[in-house]
Amino acid sequence: MSFQSLGFWAFLALALAVCLTAGRRSPRTGAALLTAASALFYLLGPGGWTVVLGGLVCLLLGIGVTAWAVRRMGRNGGDRRRTLALACAYHIAVLAGFKYLGFFTGGAVDVGWAPLGLSFFTFQQLWLLKEVCTGEYVPAAGDSLLLYGLFFPTVTSGPILRPEGFFPQLRGESFLRPDWSDAAAGVYAICCGTIKKVLLADAFGTVVNNGWARLGDLSAPSAWLVILGYTLQLYFDFSGYCDIAAGVARLFGLRLPVNFDSPYRAASVTEFWKRWHITLTTFLRECLYFPLGGSRRGTARTYLNILIIFLVSGLWHGAGWTFLVWGALHGLAQIAERAWGRGRDYLPFLLRWGLTFLFVNLAWVFFRAPDCAGALELLCRAVTGGLSKPEPWLLEGLFTEEISAVQMLLPALTPWKNILLTAGLYGAGMAAALWPRNVIHRMETFRPTLRLGAALTALTLWCVLSFTGVTTFIYSNF
Repeated sequence: MSFQSLGFWAFLALALAVCLTAGRRSPRTGAALLTAASALFYLLGPGGWTVVLGGLVCLLLGIGVTAWAVRRMGRNGGDRRRTLALACAYHIAVLAGFKYLGFFTGGAVDVGWAPLGLSFFTFQQLWLLKEVCTGEYVPAAGDSLLLYGLFFPTVTSGPILRPEGFFPQLRGESFLRPDWSDAAAGVYAICCGTIKKVLLADAFGTVVNNGWARLGDLSAPSAWLVILGYTLQLYFDFSGYCDIAAGVARLFGLRLPVNFDSPYRAASVTEFWKRWHITLTTFLRECLYFPLGGSRRGTARTYLNILIIFLVSGLWHGAGWTFLVWGALHGLAQIAERAWGRGRDYLPFLLRWGLTFLFVNLAWVFFRAPDCAGALELLCRAVTGGLSKPEPWLLEGLFTEEISAVQMLLPALTPWKNILLTAGLYGAGMAAALWPRNVIHRMETFRPTLRLGAALTALTLWCVLSFTGVTTFIYSNF
């Protein structure tokens, strides 16, 4: 079920009414009902019944394996590493079988489908197993592995939940007993996330799709609009999802980890990864980089470890050479920054920021491209495509009904339509992406005001009227 639909809002209202009512009487009963609601949410996801039911069964089997391993590690202290290895091998094998079998066999063997959210689910289960094995997390009564694995705001696209950050909340006073500040902050985040997705991410997606459909016809300025458009589309799509997920969780009295912290304000690639998809970065650092030796085994081994974790990050996002190239570029960039050392810090901030933002834009081209040849073609058009103004067809389908209404009211703006539309969209996108206080930070001190409420209401109603043309969240594909 898509977050950006009236069906989801109806589902959320019903889940809140049932779970909060039951939770005030018995938190255990409320948690059980929330788990059942999460399973129902998964079953109402995209795809036929065979796909969603098979996906749910796959996730339930994975939770069963994790539960077995957790109990076994709790009883047999000396056998922890072997149990950890067996359980991790199972989860990795399932992920590899569904997502990477076709890639590694050259298409000779391919399952043809994968359970929704399997990549996020797998890393989350691995994190739980690792922390139980090391003693960072000690299971307690009332810790529901089913709810941890299926929690509907996060099951399809994250963020990846850390055990020690999630389970203690199930035993807290706020779980299923949110106060009015939680409710206000939750509604605020849901509205902001919906606006990001519908009015910004999908708008940029229209420009990006038009550009990729006619690569050979792009001028250099148009190519740069496509490149920057995808940079902003991906951010608003994924951060919008995380805002909605955080808002929904807050309505149930739970707090999700921060997954984005204004990443496009970063002045280095290293800083970018401290701000972008923070839960994935933390998982890879603690569950892969440190076990590989981190930076404790010399310079060459440190560089190799950095490259490995970014290649894994690329492969986790998708089974394709473009994702591996994207991961390798980020790994090599971090290695270059380490090799450069503190000398880079003496450069002016705007120069460091500009170089970082340019690199991130160029690397995203491989993330979006269907193949490496397509990525190189777009990059070539950005340099050799000529300086003619952006083609009108690049904006085809962008806010069509809204623009028609404006033209009827203000016909004098018609000759300037494309210029104003491009400047307005990209200007709003850059301003929102670089704004110092993002949604997640504002949730902590959120206080509703009449002016803010009116603005959010108007924009959210605009989103509701646009629901029929909204695409799925990009990261649900991973």
